[in-house]
This record gives sequence, C-alpha cells and structure tokens, in this order.
Amino acid sequence: MGFVLASASERRKELLTRLCEEFRVIESFFPEEKVVFNGNLEEYVKELSLGKAKYVADNLDTEDIIIAADTIVAIGDIILGKPKDKDDAYNMLKSLSGKVHNVYTGVTVLDLRSKKIISEAVCTEVKFSHLSDEEILSYVDSGDPLDKAGAYGIQGLGGVFVERIEGCYYNVVGLPLNKLDKMLKSLV
Repeated sequence: MGFVLASASERRKELLTRLCEEFRVIESFFPEEKVVFNGNLEEYVKELSLGKAKYVADNLDTEDIIIAADTIVAIGDIILGKPKDKDDAYNMLKSLSGKVHNVYTGVTVLDLRSKKIISEAVCTEVKFSHLSDEEILSYVDSGDPLDKAGAYGIQGLGGVFVERIEGCYYNVVGLPLNKLDKMLKSLV
C-alpha cells in the first residue's frame, strides 16, 4: 500500500511531503465541467475532489490510498477559477481588492484496499488590502496569477495583498494539511 496524489500541482506535492515520506503523482484528468454548481460551495469542491480521486482510481489496479483536492476562490457565491488570460486575472484581482473572500478546498481520500472514501471541505476567509491598478498590473505581468484560482497565490508574490486570514493557511495554498492528516489517520 502506498499513497497517490491525484494532482500535478507543485504546491500540493510540496505540502504532501509534510505528511507522507513517499507518494506517487498521477495527474487526474477528470472533466470538472461534469460537476454542476448547485449553490453550495462546500458540496461543489467535495464533488470536484471526489471526481478527481475516482478518475485516478479507475485507472489503477493497486491497494493505494488516493489523495485528491480542488480549490476555488469565491466572493459570495461567485466562483473565481483560474484566469483565462491576463485581462481575466486583472479583473479577478480588481474584484478582490479591499474585500473579504473565501477559499474552499475539497479533499478526498480514497482507500482502494478497503474501498472507503472520505470527502471533506475546508473554508478559509481571506481579506485583501486595497490594491492600486499599478500593483495589480505589475503582479499580472509577473505571470504568477495565471495558474491559480482567484488569480493569486498566498505563498508567492500575491501574499503581499493578504491583510488577514481566518482559518487554515494551507487551505489557501491548496491542501489543508490539518484536515488531511485527520482524514488519513481515520483510515487506520
């Protein structure tokens, strides 16, 4: 038995090393558009992470434990995914400027041996400072926001915009370590 991370995210790989000494990475190509948003953000991210875990599980013939996650940024019930381009990133950051938003991560642990599945959601509240157009444009030009939900990464250059958080920091990075640790321990 081993662990499989169903994600190619460098951030998730680095974070998982804090809980698992060894694991394999198998990127999930689950079609996220199959999950319909019904207005419940926590259920939505749990369904996304479950879909990613099952996609990888369907392609394995092992007794591994699969770990999958999906993170979204939301202002109210408006979801900010990864920006399509620089203009989209600019508009997302402009909408976050000076406001509180929520970061949701769905995490699924799927034990192929026991067939046990645990899906959880974690929410962290994040407050951004007011950002000038120059600050936003400079950050967008760095290229950093283009592969991140909500167009920023708290662990990188975008962290300077964060005035405060309430909740799990690692959730905002993309893998809530405390929640995942408890989930993994519950499998034993």
